[in-house]
Amino acid sequence: MDDTIKVLVIDYGMGNLRSICNALRYLGAEPILVNIPSKLKAKKIVIPGVGAFGDGTNNLGPFIPKIKEFLSTDLPLMGICLGMQMLFESSEESPGAKGLAAMNGKIVKIPTKLKLPHIGWNYLEIKKRTCPLFNGVNDGYVYFAHSYHVSPKEDGVAATTDYGCKVTASVWKNNIFGTQFHPEKSGPVGLRILKNFLEL
Repeated sequence: MDDTIKVLVIDYGMGNLRSICNALRYLGAEPILVNIPSKLKAKKIVIPGVGAFGDGTNNLGPFIPKIKEFLSTDLPLMGICLGMQMLFESSEESPGAKGLAAMNGKIVKIPTKLKLPHIGWNYLEIKKRTCPLFNGVNDGYVYFAHSYHVSPKEDGVAATTDYGCKVTASVWKNNIFGTQFHPEKSGPVGLRILKNFLEL
């Protein structure tokens, strides 16, 4: 019997698909790219993403009913970068565009005097050691590429980083997980985070 962990990676035209799939394969999982909403049936889902919030939510639109159906279960879903931002309600980047509202909060421009976009390695400060993504993970450096971050309305921040101000790096609520950084590009720390997700 094949006990390989299968993970559906949503292909809505804006994800960094190659690197996340390669990382999942490296960890022994089987990533399955899905570009048809009716095929969104799995025990684990990843929403990757690179780009603007409005374009992302527009492209993701056909998948949203199935994603919301999935979120009503206790099965784990992980959003990465833009994929995490779209779990929230709205974004300053794209006024009028509506996110999944799976978590309460808004995406805002990072209020820093440092150069934007924020691209590169930053120190991850884990705030919620009970978050399953961070089992066995020590604070370390992870890779970011963004100009906006989450300003949550609830206590869902699992990790932060400093970029001239406090930046939301990870969120967690029940079966919903999000990383603003790219774990698939974050070396051993990122791979351990993905491994933890696979083991949920």
